[in-house]
Amino acid sequence: MINWVIRAFSENEELLRRYQEKFQYILVDEFQDTSGTQNKLVKLLISFWDKPNVFVVGDDDQSIFRFQGANIFNMEEFAHNYKKDLLTIVLTKNYRSTQPILDISKRLISNNRERLVNKIEGLTKDLVAANSRIIHINRQPLIREYETEKAEMIHIVNEVDSLINAGTPPGKIAVIYRENKYGEDLLNCFKLKNLPVYSKRNINLLNDPLIGQLLLLIRYLASAHEFEVPFNGDEMLFEILHAEWFGIPAIAIATLAAETAEEKISLRRALNEKATRAPRDLFSQYLHPKLVAAANALEHLISAVSNHTIQSLLEQIFRETGLLQFAMQHPEKRKLLERLTAFFEFVKDETRRQPDMDLQQLVLHLDLMEDNGIELPLIEVNGSIDSVNLLTVHGSKGLEFTHVFFAGCNSHYWEKKSNRNKGFHFPDTLLQSDTNDDEELRRLFYVALTRAETHLYISYCRFMKNGKEAEPSVFIEELRAGYEFPLERPVLTESETSEFQFLLLQGEQPPAIERVEMDFIDRVLEKFQMNVTALNNYLKCPLEFYFRNLIRIPSPKNENTEFGSAVHKALEQLFRYMQEHENRFPEIPWFLASFDVYMKKHRESFTKEQFARRMEYGHIILPAYYEKYIHSLNRIVSIERPISKVTIGGVPSKGFLDKLEFDGKQVNVVDYKTGNPDNAKQKILSPNEKQPLGGDYWRQAVFYKLLVDNSSLGWQVISTEFDFIEPDKKKEYRKLKVYVSPEDEAIVTRQITDTWARIQNHDFYTGCGKEDCHWCQFVKTNKLTIPETLAEEEDHASL
Repeated sequence: MINWVIRAFSENEELLRRYQEKFQYILVDEFQDTSGTQNKLVKLLISFWDKPNVFVVGDDDQSIFRFQGANIFNMEEFAHNYKKDLLTIVLTKNYRSTQPILDISKRLISNNRERLVNKIEGLTKDLVAANSRIIHINRQPLIREYETEKAEMIHIVNEVDSLINAGTPPGKIAVIYRENKYGEDLLNCFKLKNLPVYSKRNINLLNDPLIGQLLLLIRYLASAHEFEVPFNGDEMLFEILHAEWFGIPAIAIATLAAETAEEKISLRRALNEKATRAPRDLFSQYLHPKLVAAANALEHLISAVSNHTIQSLLEQIFRETGLLQFAMQHPEKRKLLERLTAFFEFVKDETRRQPDMDLQQLVLHLDLMEDNGIELPLIEVNGSIDSVNLLTVHGSKGLEFTHVFFAGCNSHYWEKKSNRNKGFHFPDTLLQSDTNDDEELRRLFYVALTRAETHLYISYCRFMKNGKEAEPSVFIEELRAGYEFPLERPVLTESETSEFQFLLLQGEQPPAIERVEMDFIDRVLEKFQMNVTALNNYLKCPLEFYFRNLIRIPSPKNENTEFGSAVHKALEQLFRYMQEHENRFPEIPWFLASFDVYMKKHRESFTKEQFARRMEYGHIILPAYYEKYIHSLNRIVSIERPISKVTIGGVPSKGFLDKLEFDGKQVNVVDYKTGNPDNAKQKILSPNEKQPLGGDYWRQAVFYKLLVDNSSLGWQVISTEFDFIEPDKKKEYRKLKVYVSPEDEAIVTRQITDTWARIQNHDFYTGCGKEDCHWCQFVKTNKLTIPETLAEEEDHASL
């Protein structure tokens, strides 16, 4: 709106003049928060007058919204432009805080140079406590040092609990912090103690579990409708069927997926065939009725993609999948409906801007947002305003509380916080070149301090969650520099710690799914041989092994896997040609033709754009790879070698090796890799403090040596080499070689035998519990987790 007004004024001088004459008196409040656009509008309106009658109110020390375009230099420029006629009044009486709080706040903010008191001669700004109700209170603020962040949170929650029990209204208490993530963890602690909490935070809708499920469905509809890649969304379909709103038992989906894997057909095709097929007799198994309903709904939605606008299609998704009914009947009805409404409004806005947008374009738009860190924001409000306030510093501006716990004052949350990959930032040309980020942060810290009326507790921890030592913020040091400042080191009692540990552990248990002894799992285990992929999956998360290696969820070939397969095929054909033509390698055109043949044969795995891009990329990297290595390649090789029925530590094992290079009976195993070589640095490391199980590539190298050495082939592996077919960022090709030690062999053999024993014991129904684990989050999001007591009962029942 403001931009429209400015454009109208710029294009119509008469219109601007009329408004200038009309607004003879102008008042600007919260001037420190005005953006460049707002400031430009003020300039336009007052430029008519030689001596404008304008009244500006602002506090330069509280200019903290630079990320929204607000700029402290607006105030400084205003003061400079009108310095001859400017009457400056400094309001020094403070009716919020006690004098000790004002004094330490001044001590901090005085370190800033970007202040009007430093720009206007003779100006001073010494705040004086003037609230007669609290002026007599001389309580000094406290700085508290905790061992860990968890100890900090526990102590704050217990302190708040004590205040409330002593009669302090919860609404008079606030916990203020820099990061939303800190607030989320803190909110969980308050919930564990059943304390009333009010929180207001910005969330990214794209990260919300419910919207995430909806986005997965939208992506599936786009891919299922895409005629270029039919039946290519089975893995998405498997996850979509678990959405809570469908109400389908997980075992019904698992059974269908297992049958699909055995029959080697598409999950979507199998679902539709079984949904429409009548049972042959009374003993034939019916498809679960909710699976039938979901199949019908999804097929109808796929058909509707071409015939409906995106808005209309979204309404059908809400209605026909049962999503809207599910939200209406949910205990958190308001929260779910708020999220669905916000997403629908976003879609409406996007389609209004681009009326011809189709579903594929919407998906592309959402992907670009996620790839570039652009959030879809929603302000989430929890609890009533009379509860304990949990607020970010930005969210606390303008508010005041009797008791303020200013938490998380560590450097990694403040001056050392990384802002990489956090979306777009304003170009430097839009802001003053000498704008100081540290001073902006100091103003933010100052705002937090001045929210307190009488009681202020500033805290930090000595160690981070990962056990590394943490530093207090530099602003803590500035508060203490040259002053006797009270410092407390609270120590939690054993009962306080154990109570919270018990409550926290209840919420941090790895997810466990229903233990079902189905015939197909027993059949799979009867024929199962350990391979390195299954081993890596299990060590990463038993649930991943369960879904990928036992249930064998549909894993359709996609752009990345098929491009990698095309590269592998071209390299295979390169060496087969050499073996069939007297150790002579073919020329580059023949090499590229092998790549082209495979790509065209599997054209259905790519969209039109993907196919064109990957073909072009292959024709760039393969000739360069050929030119670099063709004259140094070992010609005594075995290509695409399967090895099976080998026992490692008594465990039946198998593998498929890309290439074996021979020097007599000594072997160098070569494994081709597509992707960025820089991403392999951690994967190739043996066990260390950060990776106690070792990296996946290291384990793969050791596994291959054990496999070959324990076979009846009579060969001995001396090394495993990972050959990267794609160059790194410097356009250089790299090979990483691993030499396996006897200690490495012992470690991986132990991993194989331990994992085998756990698999045979059906110990794959409980996940790893890690926050970044896809399958643990999948189980939690779709509420497939069973209670811990039930999981224990099932474990005992299986013994």
